[in-house]
Amino acid sequence: MSKHIDIINKYESVVRSYVRNFPTVFTKAKKHKMWDESGKEYLDFFSGAGALNYGHNDDKMKQKLVDYIMEDGITHSLDMASIAKADFIEKFQEVILKPRELDYKMMFPGPTGTNTVESALKLARKVTGRTDIISFTGGFHGMTIGSLSVTGNSMKRQGAGIPLQNTVTMAYDNYVDHDTLVYLERFLEDNGSGVAIPAAMIVETVQGEGGINAARFEWLKKIEEICRRWGILLIIDDVQAGVGRTGTFFSFEAAGIKPDIVCLSKSLSGYGVPLAVTLIKPELDIWKPGEHNGTFRGNNHAFVTATAALDYWEDESFEQSIHEKSEIIYASLQKIVSDYPELKGEVRGRGFMVGIASEVEGLASKVAEKCFAKGLIMETAGPNDEVFKLFPPLTIPKEDLEKGLAIIEESVRDSVKDPVTN
Repeated sequence: MSKHIDIINKYESVVRSYVRNFPTVFTKAKKHKMWDESGKEYLDFFSGAGALNYGHNDDKMKQKLVDYIMEDGITHSLDMASIAKADFIEKFQEVILKPRELDYKMMFPGPTGTNTVESALKLARKVTGRTDIISFTGGFHGMTIGSLSVTGNSMKRQGAGIPLQNTVTMAYDNYVDHDTLVYLERFLEDNGSGVAIPAAMIVETVQGEGGINAARFEWLKKIEEICRRWGILLIIDDVQAGVGRTGTFFSFEAAGIKPDIVCLSKSLSGYGVPLAVTLIKPELDIWKPGEHNGTFRGNNHAFVTATAALDYWEDESFEQSIHEKSEIIYASLQKIVSDYPELKGEVRGRGFMVGIASEVEGLASKVAEKCFAKGLIMETAGPNDEVFKLFPPLTIPKEDLEKGLAIIEESVRDSVKDPVTN
């Protein structure tokens, strides 16, 4: 075993997780590939859990960042004005928001996904004067107390150590056989239901950690209609599903909805550098100065790479390439499900946020383990790790995408024939 792994095992908290699934020491990464200290090459179908949608060490972003550092550009500035921040705000408005006819103020709440969710929940309560939030089964929104309160996973919720209150969980799309929103509306209409009119509903259009569950567009439209009817704010958590992961920059675009608040992080910086933004409809921007803040909300290195990353979205062919490669992924997974009925599998997700859910206990983890041995990094998702989850970089060439899909097919074949699994 590597001395570096020995050091980690000896001194790092047992809370560590990914190193257990990928037990090697990585030393280099470029685009859609990673290498470990032995020189072994891996295809990356993990992408930093969605933080590296453009792959590792993108040349243009790297050069912009290196130039900025060498010129002694401002690194840390809280929310003081900087050229890097102003450039990012301007480009985000021009390249992303205005072409989509979206009008949002941009709030920088702190650098992580849970920071943007916390700010969204706090603002919704401040705007409406109400306390409760409706979240959905399978949802994952972060690991701080407010975000955990709207997260469904029981193991992660228990880690809070205190009761998580002022939230109500409703059924996500297709959680049960009947229309889940009929059930939700009945709770809102009935004064005896015990469910007060909430400040907001928070929803992922595709649930990542929850098992790659994709809500139908008509379900999302109905959610928006219900929120408008009852004066409830609609928060879309696009931390993992956004920035192109489902095929469009925002995961909700194809549904034709316009949320009140949008949470973005992960791949927003484009380079794996921490950055989060909370997008707020202008009429909701009622904060007092400093009422919500964070020491690292002025991460200028992230602003530099995030501005460079938006170059991809100036070219329509980029989004078209995502759709074309998404079709390759989906067709391949459908073929695997068809060719290996032993999987008892179901293809889930949308765009580059897809996976196969297996009814066979432990099989998804077995497939991911075999993929790693064959040189492909892929994780599992779902409350019982029943889904193996594909998150390749959006920029991966077709030939390497197909190579990775072939490794997955081989790993499925080996897993269903494994007597330990059966």
